[in-house]
Amino acid sequence: MTRQYFGTDGIRGTVGQAPITPDFALRLGHAVGRVLRRAQPDATVLIGKDTRISGYMLESALESGFNSAGVDVVLLGPVPTPAVAYLTRAQRAALGVVISASHNAYPDNGIKFFSARGTKLPDDWEREVEAMLAEPPQWATAAALGRARRLDDAAGRYIEFCKSSFSNELSLRGLKIVVDAAHGAAYQIAPKVFHELGADVVAIGCAPDGLNINDGVGATHPEALVRAVAEHGADYGVALDGDADRLQVVDAAGRLFNGDELLYVLAIDRLARDAALRGAGAARQPALAGVVGTLMTNLAVEQALRARGFDFVRAKVGDRYVLEELVQRGWILGGEGSGHLLVLDKHTTGDGLISALQVLQACAQQGRTLAEMLAEVPLFPQVLINVRLQAGADWRANTRLAAEQQAVAAELGDSGRLLIRASGTEPLLRVMVEAIDGVQAQRCAERLAAAAAG
Repeated sequence: MTRQYFGTDGIRGTVGQAPITPDFALRLGHAVGRVLRRAQPDATVLIGKDTRISGYMLESALESGFNSAGVDVVLLGPVPTPAVAYLTRAQRAALGVVISASHNAYPDNGIKFFSARGTKLPDDWEREVEAMLAEPPQWATAAALGRARRLDDAAGRYIEFCKSSFSNELSLRGLKIVVDAAHGAAYQIAPKVFHELGADVVAIGCAPDGLNINDGVGATHPEALVRAVAEHGADYGVALDGDADRLQVVDAAGRLFNGDELLYVLAIDRLARDAALRGAGAARQPALAGVVGTLMTNLAVEQALRARGFDFVRAKVGDRYVLEELVQRGWILGGEGSGHLLVLDKHTTGDGLISALQVLQACAQQGRTLAEMLAEVPLFPQVLINVRLQAGADWRANTRLAAEQQAVAAELGDSGRLLIRASGTEPLLRVMVEAIDGVQAQRCAERLAAAAAG
């Protein structure tokens, strides 16, 4: 059965348009509550949100829906998505709920869920919820209604969790760090994490008004961070997105490092620590044997990782698919260029704050800057062209495009690669070519785009 409401990361859309309406949120909470009670009659659910003004409306509707199914609710207030994952596990709750549309602008919002273990839920669970949505509600009697309460110091508990991921033998003392929280869920938390670890913190994007989330700041608009690092003479800049699960980093020279580059830094840091352990007689751990990227991960990163002895696997675009590959293989490191990084021995899900701390820890432990660690990995120029398709058009049946793909692949050889995939949200075909030679990449991408356009 295909899913009607759930996408690759929960349910998302424009506020006031189905399904992001208060009546649907109530029905959804009720349906999820009934599904939970089948296995756990005394289930408790945690609800966190970002800073969008619509979060208040959806939070109260979901709370009512869960209570009406006989499920207790614990309200966390505005906290990052990974904080909900952590607190769900730490509080032994049955489910974690996040109200957020991540990096989208404020008119959008969304609802996603974490299991009791702080992990994404499988497709089968989502299908079960959708089937329950199609059934008439079964309202609990007054005596059987769920209760609601707030968790005292949810933010403080998560701050301590983040700090615990950073080596006790290190500190950030002596570093000036610009922290950009995108006017989002980490606006109170992110500056405190870095400050309490010793850094001199300059906070930007930490003044939400309900309408300015991701507006010209954060990981999707890193130019604000670049300017602030230069203005304040900072050593590093850290930018999160609206729900704080993705990361971008800027160094003192104003260079922006994307998720592909940061993933490589985390991998070689782990390799160095692994080598030290082997020198002490410990065997290499299977968890460090490989790294998971996506179809869009820069080829230079893949080649550099393989040269270092790592296996490398590409998942579909989306941190959900990266996580699935990691779990299947028993590995711990994965991510995508957007800045979703997974370090599974530190957290069960992608976490922008913990990823940032791991990057800064790597610099401190290796005694090298990010630029120095990445000097051996000059990224291949990557050209992306979006080709608009006619409604109902089957690009796979385009013989001209197929022939051009073969020709371009032969021309690139081992010095580049191509990727053609359909957009999941728009009638677009995304044509990507990367190569050592940027001029060649541009030329090949244009040839493929012309063939795709017909």
